[in-house]
Amino acid sequence: MELIKRESSNCAPTDSSTTTVTSNSGSNARSVNNVNSNSGNGSGRICVMSADLSLKIDTPAESIEALAKEAEALKAKLEEERQKLNDVALSTVAQRLDNVGQLNIKVRRVLKGHQGKVLCVDWSQDKRHVVSSSQDGKVIIWDAFTTNKEHAIAMPTTWVMACSYGPSGTVIACGGLDNKVTVYPLSLEDDATQRKKPVGTHTSYTACCTFLPYSDYQILSGSGDSTCALWDVESGSRLQSFHGHTGDVMSLDLAPQENGNTFVSAGCDRKALIWDMRTGQCVQTFDGHESDINTVKFHPSGDAIATGSDDATCRLYDLRADREIAVYSKESIIFAVNTVDFSHSGRLLFAGYSDYTVNVWDSLKCHRISILYGHDNRVSCLKISPDGTAFCTASWDSTLRVWA
Repeated sequence: MELIKRESSNCAPTDSSTTTVTSNSGSNARSVNNVNSNSGNGSGRICVMSADLSLKIDTPAESIEALAKEAEALKAKLEEERQKLNDVALSTVAQRLDNVGQLNIKVRRVLKGHQGKVLCVDWSQDKRHVVSSSQDGKVIIWDAFTTNKEHAIAMPTTWVMACSYGPSGTVIACGGLDNKVTVYPLSLEDDATQRKKPVGTHTSYTACCTFLPYSDYQILSGSGDSTCALWDVESGSRLQSFHGHTGDVMSLDLAPQENGNTFVSAGCDRKALIWDMRTGQCVQTFDGHESDINTVKFHPSGDAIATGSDDATCRLYDLRADREIAVYSKESIIFAVNTVDFSHSGRLLFAGYSDYTVNVWDSLKCHRISILYGHDNRVSCLKISPDGTAFCTASWDSTLRVWA
């Protein structure tokens, strides 16, 4: 042990006794020599000359290593307990179910107007209007029935990566490389750009955003800064921050339950995290993908989530079982999954790929039902309409297509 000295320039005994104290406990001997105190002027001076100490003290590195080993052992035990519950595969249980009938899904409308890659799309609750955002820096409001453009909003930057319709259908939110979340009220009388309202700013690009159900005044966003945030539209203040990802957050989705307080996010750290909005805490973590997760979606029941990844697979995770229960893949599929969404019943899983196709999977039997062709470049976003009767896809070929 290091020599410990507390001494002034004249640390010597003056008019006081010198005491030697020896403590011997077991094999550890401690000697404290020359304990000198001078209380004549009300001040104390201590000189400590230490002897050899045989007391062993763990270094911080050794402690961290031991804790890391303990953590790994606990993880292994948890995985062992999970596997005990993994008694039968989902596809095996689903064998007794009838097969899904022949699907007759076709392109019913083509929406043309963007001059760059279309990156995001969202439906209005009126089941008729669609908002899309693009690499060209434009946000367009479409009438999906007539294919007419009702609004075209020029953003301050290109690569508008996120857009969302408010529940009322009278506002939209968008964001991208400007790092911001901005709200635009929609009105046929006024120019939307004149009434825009900046809501919040991340420290990196805004990758995704969505309004909370039943309110135009709270927005959830995910960013390349590895965080998600809940914003108040009126004040522009950050109500809650969500820290837990170690890579860019690429996608998020709200739990479908009414007044639900949970959402899921996923990103480049290959993990999907379930969050409690009230506390800002991560309550569940799911992994298994071998590359970045590009998209995540809650099952309509709220008890499971589906993810799509650069590893060319979609995966289904059950929140109650706390584990992966299905993988949707084929050896012939080698391209990334960019977007997923469920049919209203949850039986069908639609997935958009970088090979320009949309694959339709039976979510229970885990096999592919159909392949839909129509786009001339990667399918970047896919959203089911609020009534479940159609879905809209966005693509890097700068078009949107409505399928039914």
